[in-house]
Amino acid sequence: MTLLDFARGPAIHWSLIIMATGTIWRLLGVLVLTRGADLSRPRDAFGNFKGYRTVFSRAWPSGEFTTATRYQTAMAYVFHLATLVVVIGIVPHIEFITRLTGASWPGLPNAVGVGAGVLALASLLALIARRMSKPAVYCSNWGDYLSWILMAAPLVTGLMAFAHLGPRYETMLALHILSAALLFAWFPFGKLMHAVWFVFSRAQSGVAYAHKGVRI
Repeated sequence: MTLLDFARGPAIHWSLIIMATGTIWRLLGVLVLTRGADLSRPRDAFGNFKGYRTVFSRAWPSGEFTTATRYQTAMAYVFHLATLVVVIGIVPHIEFITRLTGASWPGLPNAVGVGAGVLALASLLALIARRMSKPAVYCSNWGDYLSWILMAAPLVTGLMAFAHLGPRYETMLALHILSAALLFAWFPFGKLMHAVWFVFSRAQSGVAYAHKGVRI
């Protein structure tokens, strides 16, 4: 078995199993937690609705924090949107998703995919630089930086494979797939889980605020 065969076979398959199992396990661990008794009367009859609304209304910081968080917010949106384009817009990625789900759609031109990859990597590095320059603000630990590294690795190796840089193409492609496998396997255990958690945390905050009569 070559390195590429291993990456395309056991590595990527087991990483997806770990990601799916770990994500479901963590979600169940939170959703089955018992809630304490509600000892106060809700001040807002639309608490649950406002909980759902908060998922979207908190997608941008409140006016009081806009100036202080402008850089962070802008870079985060650039990173997430560019990464989304890379994941679902490049033909090889679409073919991978098709094998998993059966869904398919037209791919973007190579130039668009490469541009999105470069933009995603540049914005990610900008976010890392800001985090490192303000340690007292972000209070980062090793898990945060590991998540950044594992997120950057598929972008770097994917761009290198496309440009035929580094080792021969088959080896570079295997490293790209292996870096994605590591990212998938780490997903449920690090802060990358915020891709799932943000829906529940924002909704819970919205319900709690509405319960107290806070305008949201």
